[in-house]
Amino acid sequence: MPVSFRKFLIGYKGTIKDAMRRMTDIGEKQLFVVDEKNRLFGALSDGDVRQWILKNKHLTACIKEVCNRHPCSVRENYDIDSVRKKMLSLRIEAIPVVASDGTVCTVLSWEEVFAGKVKKRRERLDVQIIIMAGGKGTRLDPFTRVLPKPLIPIGEKPILQIIMDKFVEHGVKEFYLSVNHKARMIKSYFEEFNGGYKIHYVEENKPLGTIGSLRLIKNKIKGPFFVTNCDTIINTDLNDIIKSHSENKYDMTVVVSCKRYIIPYGICIVESGGVLNSIQEKPEHDILVSTGMYVMNPKIIDLIPEHKPMGANELIEKAKKNGLNIGVFPISEKSWIDVGQWEEYQKAVKHFQLSSD
Repeated sequence: MPVSFRKFLIGYKGTIKDAMRRMTDIGEKQLFVVDEKNRLFGALSDGDVRQWILKNKHLTACIKEVCNRHPCSVRENYDIDSVRKKMLSLRIEAIPVVASDGTVCTVLSWEEVFAGKVKKRRERLDVQIIIMAGGKGTRLDPFTRVLPKPLIPIGEKPILQIIMDKFVEHGVKEFYLSVNHKARMIKSYFEEFNGGYKIHYVEENKPLGTIGSLRLIKNKIKGPFFVTNCDTIINTDLNDIIKSHSENKYDMTVVVSCKRYIIPYGICIVESGGVLNSIQEKPEHDILVSTGMYVMNPKIIDLIPEHKPMGANELIEKAKKNGLNIGVFPISEKSWIDVGQWEEYQKAVKHFQLSSD
C-alpha cells in the first residue's frame, strides 16, 4: 500500500488521540477508518473530534465509536469528472476508492484530482488581529534581559513574526500590536524589516496585564476579533475557529489544547478514617489547556476597566458573571507551540529546525 494514501487511513481500534495526532502530522482534516482487512469502515473529520471533546468524552475512546459510518467513496472504475463535482459540492478534500470487496485501494486527494488547477477553499480571514506583545517575558530570562520576548528568534525568524505569518497565510496583513516593555526595539525591528505588514501600535503607558490594553482600542474594533499572546503559535485553520465562534453564538471563544498529563507517582485513594482503598499507579489525565488565543466580540471590551491591569482569566470570570456566552475551540496538542518558557522554547527551536531540513 503506497505511503502517499496510507497516511489517510487509520484503524478503527485506534483512539481519538491517535487520530488527532495523525491529522496534525499529515496536515489534513479528515481520515478514513478501516478494519483489520483494510475495508472501509467510516470517516473521521476534525469536526467530529471537536464535537466529541466538547461532549466531555475521553480521548482514549475507540475511533469506531465516533466516526461517520456512511462516508462518501467511489468505486475503482470511477469517472474523474464525477469525482471533481462530488468533492466540490460536498466540500471534501479527499475521497477513498473502494474495491468490490470493500477494501480501500487508494485515496484521491484534492491535489491529485485537481492537479493544482483549483486551490483548496480557504476563505480569507476578514477579522482584526490584536497581538499582546507588552510583557516582560520573565520566564525566558536571561534572553529577555537583552531582547523583548516577541523578538527572541526561533530559527531565522523572531517569535512575533512567526505568529504574524500564520495570519498572513489566511490573507491577513494588518495587525494591532500592544507594546510596553522594550517597545522601541519592537518598532525598530519592523521599521527595518519589510514584511508587507500594516502595524498599528497600542501603547501601554504602564503594564495593563495580559488583556487590559484592549480597552485602549475599544473604538477601533468593528466585529469579532482575534486576540493572541506573543508566545503562542497555533497551527490550524483559523477560519474554523471563527466559524465555530459565529455558529455557536459565543461572545468569547477560548482556543484550548488537549493535553495528557501523567502523574509520576502512585496515587493513594483513601476512605474516611484513613483506610487505604487502593493505589492508582501513575494515573493519566486528559485536560483542556488555554493556549492564550481568543476570539472576542466587541462587547467584551466594555468589561475591561480603563487604565487598570486585567488578566485574561479575570475577564473570562467577569464575562460569565455578566451572563455572556463563553465557549471553547479544541485543537490537538501538536497544533499548539507555547514558547513562553524555556523547556517549551527549546522544543519549538527543534521543531522549526526539523521543519526547515
